[in-house]
Amino acid sequence: MTDDDKALRLALAERLAASGHLRTEPWQAAVEAVPRQEFLRSGFFERVDSPGPTAWRPILPDDPRWLGSCYEDTSLVTQIAGTIAPQDICGEILREPTSSSTLPGLVVRMLEDLQVKDGHRVLEIGTGTGYSTGLLCHRLGEDLVTSMEVDPEVSIRARAALGHAGYAPLLIAGDGLAGHPDGGPYDRLIATCGVTELPYAWVEQTRPGGIILATLSGWLYSSELARLTVEEDGTARGRLLDGQVSFMIARPQLPPPLGLLPDIDDGEERTTGLPPNALDDWNTRFVAQLAAPHAQRLTIDRDARTEHLLIDVDAGAWAAVAQDGETWTVRQGGPARLWDDVEETVTQWRAHGAPGLDQFEVTVTPDEQTVTWSRV
Repeated sequence: MTDDDKALRLALAERLAASGHLRTEPWQAAVEAVPRQEFLRSGFFERVDSPGPTAWRPILPDDPRWLGSCYEDTSLVTQIAGTIAPQDICGEILREPTSSSTLPGLVVRMLEDLQVKDGHRVLEIGTGTGYSTGLLCHRLGEDLVTSMEVDPEVSIRARAALGHAGYAPLLIAGDGLAGHPDGGPYDRLIATCGVTELPYAWVEQTRPGGIILATLSGWLYSSELARLTVEEDGTARGRLLDGQVSFMIARPQLPPPLGLLPDIDDGEERTTGLPPNALDDWNTRFVAQLAAPHAQRLTIDRDARTEHLLIDVDAGAWAAVAQDGETWTVRQGGPARLWDDVEETVTQWRAHGAPGLDQFEVTVTPDEQTVTWSRV
């Protein structure tokens, strides 16, 4: 590592402290010590700003922009379509990102919110590039850190990067939703992927009084950090922390393919007082997601108008909302009435003063996960 690398690390730590993400000396020392570029030696993808579908092009270490970009406070995409790394292509690719190096500001915010203390044993779900794993190793010592990654190739690259940076934690290639019971119980568990339901296995593997920090998400793609404390009775309870945190959803919990669309000319029709653009608001969409947790959202243009669809593929339920003059109408079909559920839940939330996400409480038991809000 060079003096330039050190200067970039120090500058990054200074920026993160100034922004309020980096709040304590031990984590500042970790940011100043751990070289983020070691975890990006395979390069990353840069978004191409152009009309049409989102395209990505690789930025490799021989590019003069590479090193400086490694120390920007931004997320850097490191894998496309589940298998494609930056060195695998020339030109551009139009597939969806599947792995990334999270922006350092969010990484350190989460590590600060995890409230670790010396001697704590930590299980990290989602190794990714290994940068956050390296920060944990520097703060706690590598013997106290276990990290899981679902993608074996990603895990191999992270192992190499951590080795080059001087760390050798226990890395497991496997389904992080199942955790790693052989290493438990843990004092802290942190997930760097989104989950639609927090696995009870995580609760079982965290000691009473321990903390779980994870991003609760859903198929409408509104999400937030939840910090839960495990209790003596085997439940976990806590609140959302607020701040519109977003991670890729854990692969086993991704939504199913939409397949053929249902016949949206069929079904029961009524007027609705909830226009579909209400779901453009992050908090409203989070509430709607609680009412229809297995619904996906899309729009289609036909007959000179836009229709807004919610579709629950597995249940076979759907709702199509469209503007009819000055009013909105909804047609619904299948065994459930998705828009009825969404409208009722959003109306109740608004009647209680539309409390912010930091007023939501999460409870996880062996049987279920519940998310409720406090009245304002």
